[in-house]
Amino acid sequence: MRVLVIYCHPVDTSYNAALHRQVLDGLRQAGHEVDDCDLYAEGFNPVMSKEERLGYHEVPTNQAPVQGYVDRLRWAEALVFCFPTWCFGMPAMLKGFFDRVLMPGVAFDISNPQRVRPSLTHIRRITAVVTYGRPRWTAMLMGDPPRKAITRYLRLLTGGSARTDYHACYHMNVATPDRLQTFKDRVGLAMARLA
Repeated sequence: MRVLVIYCHPVDTSYNAALHRQVLDGLRQAGHEVDDCDLYAEGFNPVMSKEERLGYHEVPTNQAPVQGYVDRLRWAEALVFCFPTWCFGMPAMLKGFFDRVLMPGVAFDISNPQRVRPSLTHIRRITAVVTYGRPRWTAMLMGDPPRKAITRYLRLLTGGSARTDYHACYHMNVATPDRLQTFKDRVGLAMARLA
């Protein structure tokens, strides 16, 4: 399967970086074709300009500022996100990716605003590997926006047909090395079984 990995963390010595490596290793060992999109390493600009916003609904010219990312998204059959949760949300860099790349003509068809249609129908699998500094109950209390963005919003953009998985490591700031390793091993196994 063609898998686009979207990774978002600025520190290459972090636990998230180790999870990212585990994701890539597991997918490649399983024989998947992998496109590794490291948003920080690639210098992705998360800020939507005034011009982009004014032309947001002008398909297909709206895609020009991020055409490379649009092409990569269209190539993929599966998406794997790997990121930390900060302030109960996804990092600004990743949110900017959602804002700038998941646009009309790419992620959805808004030519009839009364009947918006999904455009990511080629995506069969959506998976996320996400870390949280706080316990699960606090994320649930806040509505767990990252989980909903991955398992609900993105799935909606596939027409509800993509299978989703969400691998979350909660309360990682106080996790023992053994618990962190167990989660990392579980992630590797999940990637090896991605189908």
